[in-house]
Amino acid sequence: MGLSPTTTSHRHIMTHWKITLSYDGTGFHGWQVQPGLPTVQGTLAAALEQMTGEQVLPQGSGRTDAGVHALGQVASFAMEAAIPAENLLRALNRSLPQSVRVLRAEAVPESFHARHSALRKTYEYRIFERGVEGASVCSPFLAPYVWDCRWRLDLQRMRAAAAMLCGTLDFTSFAAVDPEVSQREDTVADGPNPVKTVFSSCVAREDGLLRYRVTGSGFLHHMVRNIVGTLVEVGRGQMEAAAIPGILAACDRSAAGPTAPAQGLFLVGVDYAVTA
Repeated sequence: MGLSPTTTSHRHIMTHWKITLSYDGTGFHGWQVQPGLPTVQGTLAAALEQMTGEQVLPQGSGRTDAGVHALGQVASFAMEAAIPAENLLRALNRSLPQSVRVLRAEAVPESFHARHSALRKTYEYRIFERGVEGASVCSPFLAPYVWDCRWRLDLQRMRAAAAMLCGTLDFTSFAAVDPEVSQREDTVADGPNPVKTVFSSCVAREDGLLRYRVTGSGFLHHMVRNIVGTLVEVGRGQMEAAAIPGILAACDRSAAGPTAPAQGLFLVGVDYAVTA
């Protein structure tokens, strides 16, 4: 059952919302709405329309690719419907598939935008290593959420390489080479801005998985997956950790390693200044 919008006399009053959501990206063709394909943005928009009759397109903090998951994606939108935050949260989770859950809903100032207001984002990439701790087969219940990696990886080499990615750097070598500028999170007038600040970049073995976690001011299309593919090349001995500065300096995608599979990547969270 839908939620009634405010009366016509109050329709000029808009409530601006910030929602935090988690989703399993396995069954979606990414965040961004695409005609005829299931996407997280499209699914969320359909749920809002079903509830209120309003057509709104929630704006995400970033456009996750097909198969990529989120633990703390943030979206913002404005609606005329006067709905208490707790009712919006409850109604959305009733309308959405179980693969998408809204964790929090809060009213925010009109100036808030999920992407433009973001200060930093954190991603985690999870790798299942065959042969580590006696594990030789990746469970089918784990496989949709990890890279099932057949190589033994040297953690110390990978840590050394990951540490060299911290700082304000040009990440052209780790950006996807494609014409879809709209797919990148951050653009400037003449195209994607390749200079990002990475605040932390680290690799650890935890709970039976190898995890790469990175926090930065923003990320280019495929940037984290290309970094992971490069770190794995270092970990399996195909590339030296000391090669990272040269890869960055080359500003050439072909200098870096392959693109890691989408299903191991999670958007962990997005940091903002106080929004309300």
